[in-house]
Amino acid sequence: MILLRRLLGDVLRRQRQRQGRTLREVSSSARVSLGYLSEVERGQKEASSELLSAICDALDVRMSELMREVSDELALAELAQSAAATPREPVPTPVRPMLGSVSVAGVPPERVTIKAPSETVDVVAA
Repeated sequence: MILLRRLLGDVLRRQRQRQGRTLREVSSSARVSLGYLSEVERGQKEASSELLSAICDALDVRMSELMREVSDELALAELAQSAAATPREPVPTPVRPMLGSVSVAGVPPERVTIKAPSETVDVVAA
């Protein structure tokens, strides 16, 4: 079973860690107890919309951005769950020639072309 509170907590923790901030700093800024914020991040407590708003303000993250990231995580979890539940036929190996390890260090990031025996794959920097 996919628990939304666990996904939400994971995303909140990643946001906080990306900023290099401690639980103590964020809990103080959001005016939420450190223990409660920790439980929210671990997916043990359901956060109210008011609490989420305070945490987002403390992290300087829009709630819509937070929810979008949670939605993406939920979609991936649902796909993984349905894939695990669906029996599959074994895929013959090799399906196609496998590319070896490729290093593109020092190559201009605009465009890299990787040539394999039977196909060409273009990798374009985002």
